[in-house]
Amino acid sequence: MKLQKETGLHGKWYEDACGTAFAMELVGERWSLLIVRELMLGARRFSDIRASLPGISAKVLTERLASLEEARVLVKRRLPPPGKAQVYELTEWGYAAEPLLQEAGRWAAQSSAHDPMLPLSPVSLMISMRTMVDKARVGAVKGAIGFAIGEDTFLAEPGKGALPIRRGDPAEADAVFRASTASIVAGGLYAGVPWEQLEHEAGLVIEGDRELALRYTALFELPPKLA
Repeated sequence: MKLQKETGLHGKWYEDACGTAFAMELVGERWSLLIVRELMLGARRFSDIRASLPGISAKVLTERLASLEEARVLVKRRLPPPGKAQVYELTEWGYAAEPLLQEAGRWAAQSSAHDPMLPLSPVSLMISMRTMVDKARVGAVKGAIGFAIGEDTFLAEPGKGALPIRRGDPAEADAVFRASTASIVAGGLYAGVPWEQLEHEAGLVIEGDRELALRYTALFELPPKLA
């Protein structure tokens, strides 16, 4: 029997009280969880979200944003003057979905079919680092690491057992990775491409304290394959 969507806050698809089923009702449609991912480091404009998800149409993005807003996963608001742009931002409950993203990513990376060299967005790269960081060693890296990926900029500030990452000015960092796409950095972090090769062939630039930068990159490793 084909499942039909029904009105109501719960049981629209599966009529199942399991929390996993309800989570799938909220973010299980294609693109929904990736939209949540793209908002995990702060509010974005419609055009920003669409640029980070090049396979999504404007129509589908509009529908998914409306569904997530109805479910109270995100809200839309206008920035104050002079910008006045409309942006979408996760609610407190929406931000609480990051462990879901991390565990899904960690689980999927255990498949031999996972390809770390495929394109990914700058935010996806940042979330992947928070997912794959060695929490036992991260506190040993002292200093701020900046990332300039295309037009997006971030600051990673390793701490004891945690890796806070936020949007920020790389000028505040002790070492900076500059690349045109996130997949260039991911190639060094997860696919074992030598950093020197990425610098010579892919346009990667490492500025500032190079030793610190390379010690930072040693904190990341994909989990062993199970399938």
